[in-house]
Amino acid sequence: MRIEDYALIGNLRTAALVGRNGSIDWLCLPRFNSSTCCAALIGTPDNGYWSIAPRGEPTSVERHYRGETMVLETVFRTEAGEVALIDFIALPRPDSQAIDVVRIVEGRVPMRMEAVFRFDYGRIAPWTRRRDYGLHALAGPHAVQLRTPLDLDCGDRASTAEFTVAKGERIPCVLSWHNAYRDEPAARDAEQALADAENWWRNWSSQYPHSHAYREPVVRSLLTLKALTDDETGGMVGAPTTSLPERAGGKKNYDYRFTWLRDATFTLHALLRSGYDEEARLWREWLLRVSAGDPRHLQPMYGIDGEWRWPQQKLDYLRGYENSRPVHIGNQAYQQRQIDVYGEVANAVYSAHKHGIDLDGHEWIAQLRLLEFLEGNWRETDCGIWELGSKQANYVHSKVMAWVAADRAAKTIEQFGFEGDAGRWRELARTIHQEVCERGYDAERNTFLQRYDSPALDAALLRLPIVGFLPAHDPRIVGTIDAIQKELTRDGFVWRYSDWLGRRTNEGAFLVCCFWLADALILLGRRDEAREIFDRLLAVRNDVGLLSEQYDPTSQRLLGNFPQAFSHVGLINTAHNLAGDRD
Repeated sequence: MRIEDYALIGNLRTAALVGRNGSIDWLCLPRFNSSTCCAALIGTPDNGYWSIAPRGEPTSVERHYRGETMVLETVFRTEAGEVALIDFIALPRPDSQAIDVVRIVEGRVPMRMEAVFRFDYGRIAPWTRRRDYGLHALAGPHAVQLRTPLDLDCGDRASTAEFTVAKGERIPCVLSWHNAYRDEPAARDAEQALADAENWWRNWSSQYPHSHAYREPVVRSLLTLKALTDDETGGMVGAPTTSLPERAGGKKNYDYRFTWLRDATFTLHALLRSGYDEEARLWREWLLRVSAGDPRHLQPMYGIDGEWRWPQQKLDYLRGYENSRPVHIGNQAYQQRQIDVYGEVANAVYSAHKHGIDLDGHEWIAQLRLLEFLEGNWRETDCGIWELGSKQANYVHSKVMAWVAADRAAKTIEQFGFEGDAGRWRELARTIHQEVCERGYDAERNTFLQRYDSPALDAALLRLPIVGFLPAHDPRIVGTIDAIQKELTRDGFVWRYSDWLGRRTNEGAFLVCCFWLADALILLGRRDEAREIFDRLLAVRNDVGLLSEQYDPTSQRLLGNFPQAFSHVGLINTAHNLAGDRD
């Protein structure tokens, strides 16, 4: 299936992707960055899936989330009638680490269930045993129990059942993960878990205080961000998947089940502007924890708990989504030097304090250590926001974010009375600003460039007016926006950057860059253009309101890991900008 044919379910610990065909093809247990129980998405059905669908070919399939929740309902219409499949991951148990994936079938249609559970990214076939309640499968540290009233046929490859739901009846299936070396968890009541999940998600989404024209896409995006956030640590994964390609059949396939500092400021603003102060506080606390310690070792990304090391590995036995190889787990970007992350942390901490999430004296001292390191290292080359590991350079966006760090440090001292030498940081900001305007700007083309001494453009330059490096109406900013529209935009969509020869890269349009273009146009007062871009982006969401990392206008397909947190953060902020929030 296409990437957009999937929908997300989650419970603040892990997530799964459910296809329009009723198959769970991606499920990591027990957490976002755990190995999989179902990995057919990046392999074959033999790498694990769990399907519940009509036996006959459906004449139509419609699906939706049940109100403002993360409970998915898929309605299959067949010649025999109509059947509904309700999918969700139950809220975490208060007294157990067990994770419960719940599926409920309602409707008088002949149905078939097929379950192939494989651990360790589809590699390990577990020891499966029939039980009175269904089946139990275990291998190594992992075990799952499938509780269902269905009469299961447990074969060598798959466990199957054919059934028809009686009138007025609902058939539950509950897959529960637990540690193989501990006792099996007690049964989870599917109907009670459904009621609890719907009530919890509705209560959470009802906190959104605005009723503007874009409420629906904003709330769906907020629900998506919440579903990608670990409720224990406050960290948010970039996406719940690995190795969904930037180009079908291509090699740029990365693991996004980690937390990136580059998302910091925009995520914080999206939460604060949406009234979710507690989530913003937890996110700020996560940032402070991972940025503590020696500033020389600040990484661009971390594990959901703040772990440092995530070596990248190839899983050669998996064929990849649409034969896009290699499949990776882990992400070597944690080893890269990305100067911009210092600015992201400083900007997020400043913005949080400005909005009432207080910064104490000890935390401020830790921030000053980051600034002192940056003061002596901002001129170093780095890999840039797009993690071009083999092409370190003087990226203009990185230098601008170093300016942001110095600027926000001075403002923190001047506006909030924290101890420090505001003049020192003002002078650092002035020095960086002057160099960027001299070396990162092409006067003949009237545009800022991706890096010093290069003709390449970069959509990250759209952030210059957003972070306040120059006013939006400065001729150099206007020229940069025009150049990006001319050279990096096609069919109304924005590509990340041109290559080292000035050519647009061979990948999909990068969706968050499209939102940045809309934001820049709003700052210029060109709101009609911005609204046109925004409405076009809303139209490429899938049928349940989800966005991936990239989009191909030619094939009209979503590309990259899915759903992508950064894309939904961009949607939320642009919607607020269009609605008149001038924060």
